[in-house]
Amino acid sequence: MEIITPFKHRSFPLSIHAGKDALDSLRSEVDRVRAKRAFIVCGQSVANKTNLIDRIKQNLDDRYVGLFDGVEASSPLPSVQNGVAAAREAKADLIVAVGGGSAMVTARAIIILLSEKGSIQDICTQYPSGQAPISPRLMAPKIPNILVLTTPSTAMTRAGTAVKDVARNHRLELFDPKTRPSCLIWDEEALLTAPSELFISTAASALSGIFTGAASPHSNPVALGDILHALRLSLESLPKLKSEPLNATARINLVAASFLSNRYLDGMRGRAFGIVSSLGHVIDTLYTNLSHGDSSSLTTAWGMRFNLDKTIPGLIRLAEALGTGAGLSRGALAMSATDYVEKFYKDLNMPTRLRDANIPQEDVEKIANDAMGDFYLHQNARKVMHQSEIVELLNQMW
Repeated sequence: MEIITPFKHRSFPLSIHAGKDALDSLRSEVDRVRAKRAFIVCGQSVANKTNLIDRIKQNLDDRYVGLFDGVEASSPLPSVQNGVAAAREAKADLIVAVGGGSAMVTARAIIILLSEKGSIQDICTQYPSGQAPISPRLMAPKIPNILVLTTPSTAMTRAGTAVKDVARNHRLELFDPKTRPSCLIWDEEALLTAPSELFISTAASALSGIFTGAASPHSNPVALGDILHALRLSLESLPKLKSEPLNATARINLVAASFLSNRYLDGMRGRAFGIVSSLGHVIDTLYTNLSHGDSSSLTTAWGMRFNLDKTIPGLIRLAEALGTGAGLSRGALAMSATDYVEKFYKDLNMPTRLRDANIPQEDVEKIANDAMGDFYLHQNARKVMHQSEIVELLNQMW
């Protein structure tokens, strides 16, 4: 049995409505937060290719005050600024974000920029040379938000928000726990609007955090229950959705797995595999032709191998949960978990090497340089002392 050290577990007020006609609960949740002017944030696909906006408007009735349907992938700053202007003009006191991760992140960024003074460059996480990152405290009160999900995005309950600075092709990171949603709606019909390829890609991205969470050397009995059940749901439901694209139960289970993985992170201190997140963020930003799922399939097993010596107990726990490598030595058992991760992604027909994703080997230096400036790299179990270590890893990944 693992030895449990003293721990602290955080939670926050949240309602979840899931299943058939879950969207009918929206109005009561708007009333619960005493909002009078609900403003919808979504992308063009949700606005024009589904009936979700009509359903939401009907549910909101006189609380509806406007719509911003200009959400774009990776939440580029110009799009966010347009959303801020539209929400301010509507005098919104609540944001209803509809869609996947980009809609959720854009909504949070809108909420922050509606309230905080100064430019986004002033209030985003700063990276002083040779020092740990500094996230300014964003103390202004924030209006609430409610999320109507169409994909199992891990963005659903995050306190962090990343906006893409298109001028520098770089992430601007904001942190404010007050932007967490008051309510999540997992409506069956809404979840079926997302193309199966998109849904699988998003779930595969969430699975990266689940694999690495289950392999973290840190543990507490509350968080561990969340991550191991998220793992079971994902391993069962992802292949099922691949063969049954309209399986509503599999879709809701994958959303639940993503939610549980986020709740796990709330109950843990730091990330053992920050390098996976860092490299994934950079690949997402630089190669817009790749999906979030692709960036996860490319980085997860390799990031685990990079940290192998520092995370053997956690990787053994993951191997035992996966049922791999019985009778092997501790090191081989830990490595068997990383091999399982790589094979699982391959079986989903997702890339696991940079060349599989048509990323040129000459881009390795650029990727490594950008990863050195990512917040999560500072939460890696194996301390990265020099950019050359990441270059070496990326050459192995190629």
